[in-house]
Amino acid sequence: MAVTSEATTVWNGTLFEGSGTVTLDSSKAASLPVDWKARSEGSASVTTPEELLGAAHAACYSMAFSNALTENGTPPERVQTTAAVTFQPGTGITSSHLLVSAVVPGLDEETFERIAEDAKVNCPVSQALTGITITLEASLA
Repeated sequence: MAVTSEATTVWNGTLFEGSGTVTLDSSKAASLPVDWKARSEGSASVTTPEELLGAAHAACYSMAFSNALTENGTPPERVQTTAAVTFQPGTGITSSHLLVSAVVPGLDEETFERIAEDAKVNCPVSQALTGITITLEASLA
């Protein structure tokens, strides 16, 4: 069964002077501000499309990695993933760097790295992002 997820953005004004809000349809209470300045210069208080894409990539990778570890017979206690998505004004989104730390009892480093890389390739969000560079830095905690 296919599942469709939605988010809605309302934008007011021009690209450079305007601003908007993104609402995740799963939690109507979450309304996130967005604007060009945050996207092109960075911000600690205003979100960006790249931050939202990073959240999707981190969540998807953590789920794919957890599943692959479980299928290997070594279920994880914990997987923590940060996705750093880079945006270059005038070029677009150029990369996503996955920084992963996982607690997986009874797993050797070589197998951990193989499964981590496989999850990077097979995560559905990674597959959707084939037009950019995706790198992985994974550590067994």
